[in-house]
Amino acid sequence: MDLILYGNRESGHSYKVRLMLTLTQTPHEYRSVDIQLPRDRRPREFQQVSRYGEVPVLVDRGQAYVQSNAILLHLAQRTLKFYGRDAVDHDDVREWLFWEANRIGISVPNLRFAMRWLPDTKPEVLDWLRARAVADLDRLNSEFAEHKFLLGDIPTVADLSCCGYLFWADQAAIDLARWPNVQRWLADISALPGWKHPYDLMA
Repeated sequence: MDLILYGNRESGHSYKVRLMLTLTQTPHEYRSVDIQLPRDRRPREFQQVSRYGEVPVLVDRGQAYVQSNAILLHLAQRTLKFYGRDAVDHDDVREWLFWEANRIGISVPNLRFAMRWLPDTKPEVLDWLRARAVADLDRLNSEFAEHKFLLGDIPTVADLSCCGYLFWADQAAIDLARWPNVQRWLADISALPGWKHPYDLMA
């Protein structure tokens, strides 16, 4: 198999990479990694390809790629799908990927993690994460008042990146009804041929 993806079913970053592979019908092998294990006890083959000891990792014909948004860019260039129409779109895709990494890719995942697995998290930390998530969802809701997807009428890896953890919004105690345009956008992503919920796709 040319492509091997290492991931975990609770990792939205793993999910968005596998979603890209699935939506583009790109043959690959998926290998689940138990991220509850200490990093030095994870499978040797995974340790050898995971530069930072984290999921996801994509091995493409022997070359390892890490960091989910970098992997998405690699796959968009490899498949020539979900990358936009031209060089201007490509620049816009990269901008949104950097925004995701700094904004909603921090706020919602960390709020979810604290709510589910860190019951002793200080209230002020939860408040900070929640406020940041609200600001990020406000930003997306405003964007989708004007566009169907982040780059207009076509989905790209920017959408796949930004949506990754939002299918678990309830686990972060976030009610998306407050952001109807975001809800509509997620419904449009869910309607793409081959889409599956994270727990179904990452089983």
